[in-house]
Amino acid sequence: MLFLIILAALIIAFLLFLNFNPQFGGKITQAHLARYAQSKQWDGKKFVNASVTEMNISLASIPELLKEQFTDRHLRRPKQPIPVIPFDNSTWKSQPEKPKFVWFGHSVVLLQLNGMNILIDPMFGSDTSPIAPFKTKRFSENTLALIDQLPQLDAILLTHDHYDHLDFASIKQLKSKVSTWFVALGVARHLEAWGISNHQITEFDWWDHIQFEGISMTFTPSRHFSGRGLTDRAKSLWGGWAFKTPTHSIYWTGDSGESDHFKAVGERFGPFDWAFVECGQYNERWHAIHMFPEEAVQAAVDSHSKIMIPVHWAGFPLSLHSWKDPIQRCMLEAELQGQKTTTPQIGEVVVMDNEPKGQWWNSID
Repeated sequence: MLFLIILAALIIAFLLFLNFNPQFGGKITQAHLARYAQSKQWDGKKFVNASVTEMNISLASIPELLKEQFTDRHLRRPKQPIPVIPFDNSTWKSQPEKPKFVWFGHSVVLLQLNGMNILIDPMFGSDTSPIAPFKTKRFSENTLALIDQLPQLDAILLTHDHYDHLDFASIKQLKSKVSTWFVALGVARHLEAWGISNHQITEFDWWDHIQFEGISMTFTPSRHFSGRGLTDRAKSLWGGWAFKTPTHSIYWTGDSGESDHFKAVGERFGPFDWAFVECGQYNERWHAIHMFPEEAVQAAVDSHSKIMIPVHWAGFPLSLHSWKDPIQRCMLEAELQGQKTTTPQIGEVVVMDNEPKGQWWNSID
């Protein structure tokens, strides 16, 4: 009898956790489903990729995967926290006619284009596993405090709803800095649950576009998935962004496995001055949704991008490779293919036509 009481209490506690923890975001309503059904990517139950996308993970593979999780763990994160350069407001405000960006590690980028300050996938939090029993800690420290250093924002863009891209703690701090949110279809429900008015949010399906303060923004396809809980897998869309002004073009690939959509984006909107390309957190088992570094370089080539900026690395140990493996392999392949790159330090302001050439990770163990 006592066992049944304890079991019932645990089940009730788990259900309360699922229903009331704000980390999970917004619940799906019938109105949401009616909106999603208008998308060509919605199959009636979930969003799907343009090509068959399956991960090579089964019950039989779990023991080997667990063994790998506990092998060479010390190589997956730097021995000391990666420093972040304080925000340089004077450089940021200079030369407003030139695009600029600051990479804050992983996939967080502050972009200035056409004089507009645009923040992409603002995960400044310290942990990408807020609902898990074990933390996945960031390589840099006190990153939430960076939000207070940021200038006033003209828009925040969200590519999908995974925890390493959409962070509850970050959104709470950012709400007062911005009134315009451009997000993947299905992501608005999370922001609304966290107190952001739906009048401030515009959702995008693949190839949807908008004119914003002289910038043409298009939500582009990627090959990935979404979800924050046990029941919402692929219940919101995922993708990247293409930005065009009369003088500049910039591409943000978003999280993606290898696919022919990079060529399609390049043909429609290229050539690009900059391409921010996912380059990290890959594994043979989930290769369909995260490119290997060599494929990331090829994505930059296929999209006709002048300069590639590798992102989605140097933030969190979300895969089994060493923390330097993504950038080392990327730089080697870029040299082989003749693809120009720039790899700024975390927090460094980069101005177009003055991109840094250094390899800062070589000085960090």
